[in-house]
Amino acid sequence: MENLLTKLLRYKWLTMLFIAMISVYFISEMKENTRMETDLDEYMPKDHPAFVYSDEAESWFNIKDGIVVAVENKSGIYNTATLDTLKQLTKRLQKFEEIDKDDVKSLYNADNIVGSDGSLDVKRFYKRVPKAEEELQELRKSVRENEMVYGRFISTNEQVAVIIAEIGDDVFSQEFYNNILKTVKQSETDDITIHVAGRPIVEGEMALLAPADMKKMVPIVILVILIVLFITLRSIKSTFITLGVVFLSTVWAFGLMASVGIPIYAVSTMIPVMLIAIGVADGIHLYSHLQTYMAHNPGVSKKEAVSEMLNHMWKPVVMTSITTAVGFISLLTSEVYPVKYFGIFTAFGVMAAMFFSLIFLPAGIMIFGLPKVKKANIDNDMEGHSHSKLANSSAAWIVKNKYVSILATVVIVAISIVGMQKIWINSSFLDKFEKDSDIVQTDKFINENFGGTSTLNLILDANGKKDVFKNPEVLKLVDRMQQDVDAQLEVVGNKFSLTDYIKRMNKVMNSDNEAFNTIPNSNEMIAQYLLLYEMSGDPENLTKVADYDYAKLNITFQLKKDDSKSINAALDIINSYEDDFETLDISMNYAGSGYKGLVFTDLILEGQIKSLIMSILIIIILLSLMFRNLVVGLISAVPIIITALISFGIMGFLNIPLSTTTALLSSIAIGIGIDYAVHFLEQYRTNAANYNDKYKAAQLTMAHSGKAIIFNAIVVIAGFMVLLFSVFPPNRELGALVSLNMFTSFAGTLTIMLVLLYIGNIFIKKNNNKNN
Repeated sequence: MENLLTKLLRYKWLTMLFIAMISVYFISEMKENTRMETDLDEYMPKDHPAFVYSDEAESWFNIKDGIVVAVENKSGIYNTATLDTLKQLTKRLQKFEEIDKDDVKSLYNADNIVGSDGSLDVKRFYKRVPKAEEELQELRKSVRENEMVYGRFISTNEQVAVIIAEIGDDVFSQEFYNNILKTVKQSETDDITIHVAGRPIVEGEMALLAPADMKKMVPIVILVILIVLFITLRSIKSTFITLGVVFLSTVWAFGLMASVGIPIYAVSTMIPVMLIAIGVADGIHLYSHLQTYMAHNPGVSKKEAVSEMLNHMWKPVVMTSITTAVGFISLLTSEVYPVKYFGIFTAFGVMAAMFFSLIFLPAGIMIFGLPKVKKANIDNDMEGHSHSKLANSSAAWIVKNKYVSILATVVIVAISIVGMQKIWINSSFLDKFEKDSDIVQTDKFINENFGGTSTLNLILDANGKKDVFKNPEVLKLVDRMQQDVDAQLEVVGNKFSLTDYIKRMNKVMNSDNEAFNTIPNSNEMIAQYLLLYEMSGDPENLTKVADYDYAKLNITFQLKKDDSKSINAALDIINSYEDDFETLDISMNYAGSGYKGLVFTDLILEGQIKSLIMSILIIIILLSLMFRNLVVGLISAVPIIITALISFGIMGFLNIPLSTTTALLSSIAIGIGIDYAVHFLEQYRTNAANYNDKYKAAQLTMAHSGKAIIFNAIVVIAGFMVLLFSVFPPNRELGALVSLNMFTSFAGTLTIMLVLLYIGNIFIKKNNNKNN
């Protein structure tokens, strides 16, 4: 390896040309093929049983996510202008190529099931916009008397009317999103305000904000790291060469993504921040060693200085890069696509940064020259290491108070384990936005006035038996369950199923007597009602609640929140009826975006646990092989395990949930945090071999690697702290937590790991150990 690196230095210009050509190719691929994934369903594994079933159920009942357009007039909606706006906007939405005409519903085209001369009639609430006050009041009366519309399409305060436009998963695009917003905003007046919400709108906002957030964050990260690097390296040339490593690794990571056709997910926008913060680490350690060597060897030539730097540092650079990549590669255990791809391409970026650190950085030094370094004061410098007085006193204090470090570690771990018990998982996509953002406030407004923008679909299956869901006993059980869920949970706004049609028809066929707003006791009566509806209304409406043979039933629960706690609360009540349905040979399953989001979060937790265990095990094995000592491998894992425990403990105490973003925490903490341990171990081994004195090894290692580790931690912490400026709260939480992790990782390396090395006499020959 040393010979190869030395040979590449001879052809530095050719090496630079090769790197430039590949980089240009990747940049062209990024321009041609980069795209943002806006469909949140594409975040989920298609072959997972829950998603397979949900997709089938969605096709059976035409279950789609809806864009909710709320038309608000604080003076009331029952006036000509507002009703005309509702009509015109409904018709405009029906003309969109991406929307099926029948999938747009509002008061204008909703079915009004009424009784007429002993027969059933289904008609519209209005075709022509009513103008006379008498007509307006008649319309108000009709709406108030219709439980299927009142509170569902018209708010109970009668100031807001909604249009629900359902769309397929594969039609949403940025252009479509922009056209929707433009269309609805054109209908606003001084008196009429229009709000837009729904899952597709959340996807659209995320698709808009994520790239914009990345564009804002990257320059800030570069600026912050530029300043910190310059202060740390004290050289403009060194600073820009190190930034070149970071820039190239980021271009190669995104270029590879574009080349293989992988889209950019919301979480992918953090890759540049990761690589910028991570990529400078190798440069700091390389330059730190170079500057130390030059300070004690004034007049050394470029070739000699660079060769010595590579010969001494290539092993720890390779080892740290591999272990960092392992931390990210472990994310492949997750079944969540964005997390998988984040792990793969961040790992590739880390290895690219290693390549550039060992090739581009030395070539840059050979071309642009060595950094200027002050001559070291050898007389006051123990064994030729700068800052040795501070290092000496630090090492002495840590060794002398070794049991204090152990006790403090035990206490911190115990407290962290308590905090971990409070961790919860959040499936909410809305919680990725600011509480006061327009999209969150709009969603809140619609949830306050209507049933809810999030849906949970319960699928009841009679296992192939026809007409089971025409049975009064079965339908009464369904209705009882719906009422129970609605009564017990404030988060459940509306519920809708075949029972709502049956109860409405029974009521209007009995002179609108409220006493008949129930399920009839006769199979024949139910079958007759359904036949009458098919003859009078639109039979396609029934296909959304029951299949053709009435062997399957779809019950929709509208929720005012989309987080895991709310969905699980609804599931707990629904599942309490499982035994009752089982006695009727009816099975219960779930479908729709709300349920898939819940399963999605469970997969996040499962992947988090798997990746955490796998990455720690692989790192222990790798470092045991690298240092040819199992105990060393175990000791090296101590700081990162403690870091992970502290991180999850703090999440629990601060009520920070696991999400698609914060789920990356352990892999990032392990991947980056292990760098400190590797550099420290490699230097400690060298010093122990040279002096066979663990006290002196501790001092020298603290003077050499300790300084570089602190500089490294400062730069990485500064880089991740920039995430505090993100528009997405989970990104800010991740930035703060990773910054904390970097602090605890380097602190753990310089304290508890040093203590364990010292107590264990690691790398010290038994026959010549004088210090205890």
